[in-house]
Amino acid sequence: MAPRDYKNRGRAQPRKKQIEQAPPKSKIKLVIVLIVTLLVTSGFGYMLWAIKAKAPEQQEKNQQTQVQTPQEKPLPKMPEEKWQYIDELKDKEVIVDVPERKKSTRRYQMQCASFKSKQAAEETKARMAFIGVEAMVKNRKGESWYRVVLGPFESKRDTEPVRHKLQRNGFEGCQVWGWNW
Repeated sequence: MAPRDYKNRGRAQPRKKQIEQAPPKSKIKLVIVLIVTLLVTSGFGYMLWAIKAKAPEQQEKNQQTQVQTPQEKPLPKMPEEKWQYIDELKDKEVIVDVPERKKSTRRYQMQCASFKSKQAAEETKARMAFIGVEAMVKNRKGESWYRVVLGPFESKRDTEPVRHKLQRNGFEGCQVWGWNW
């Protein structure tokens, strides 16, 4: 069989789409749905009317049954305890020795920011002053960094309320160090 030459063959004709016509909406289905809905709502209404008519009779029956029931039965005796420690622990008081915190000989500082420019450090100090925290801008001799420092604090525990106050106002990452100024 000889090879076929597909080059000179024309393009295929696009197929025509067949549009299916939707079947005409039947009015019969609509009528059936309306009838079923009407029957359900009328049945529900009849049920409510029937319950309302029976309600006084049921209340009288309930009152009669309530009159007959009040008979007191004695409570059963409490079971005896199997263990003695329950009675022993009721009145026992435990005394706990809590040692006092040792006073720290060291003082602490909290550094919250460090800037190359003094102006940025002063702005941060001012923002902290609006919160109610008194900060200082420190610069060591020969350094070009300006640190925003709070303190001195007597213990690390004293720094925590201040640090939480700063965190609530957007100052994250404050570090607590020993006071070395």
